[in-house]
Amino acid sequence: MTPQNEKARLFHSLHVRGQPLVLFNAWDAGSALAVAEAGASAVATGSWSVAAANGFADGEQMPFAFALDNLRRIVAAVTQPVTIDLESGYGETPAHVAATVAAALDAGAVGCNLEDSFPADGSLRDAADQVERLTAARQAAEKTGVALFINARTDVFFQKPAEAHDMDMVDEALRRARLYADAGASGLFVPGVVAEPLIARLAEASPLPLNVMVMPGVPSRARLAELGVARISHGPGPYRGAMQWLTEAARAAMA
Repeated sequence: MTPQNEKARLFHSLHVRGQPLVLFNAWDAGSALAVAEAGASAVATGSWSVAAANGFADGEQMPFAFALDNLRRIVAAVTQPVTIDLESGYGETPAHVAATVAAALDAGAVGCNLEDSFPADGSLRDAADQVERLTAARQAAEKTGVALFINARTDVFFQKPAEAHDMDMVDEALRRARLYADAGASGLFVPGVVAEPLIARLAEASPLPLNVMVMPGVPSRARLAELGVARISHGPGPYRGAMQWLTEAARAAMA
């Protein structure tokens, strides 16, 4: 087994329902090393943060070659498994997604996020279309022999404000989860969901370990563990916090 595949297997094992893996998302080699030195079991990028740190907008506006170079530097900086946010796969077709995943694996990633929305406007893809994209991603990983952790992100809960979220949306997310699991996904990422009853239902019924994102209204880490969540992401929060500190420190220095 190659060192990369050993890290991939380790990364899979860190997803335990009720004992969530905490990912404090990094954006470059320096932030990744800081997170690693804090005791992180794994390192994850966040597309919004990586883009913002380099002067781009989110939504696949940053050139993929730039994202790959950034990934290589992160992988070289830390010993932990590294997973990359690939947004919707940087391409219109399943073949494009397969090429994107192959390139990320070649750069050293052992996991990736693939979302089921269109980068242009955030609207949902048809679930059948996303199944084809996930299938292509899994096939690309299998060709390399690396047990890639494909975190299938569904943006169902980004289609409405939090106060409008309901069990019908949970049912849709779970329908997609079952399809995505059959296509080879390893985990289910449901950003935007905040209400405890909805998270509880997702964790209970998902065929894949559930990943939620920290944002206002989301229960505490301890409570998410009790609900059966397997992975907690911090998304753009760390970058925003770091930039807020930097702005305030610069303002104080120049006062």
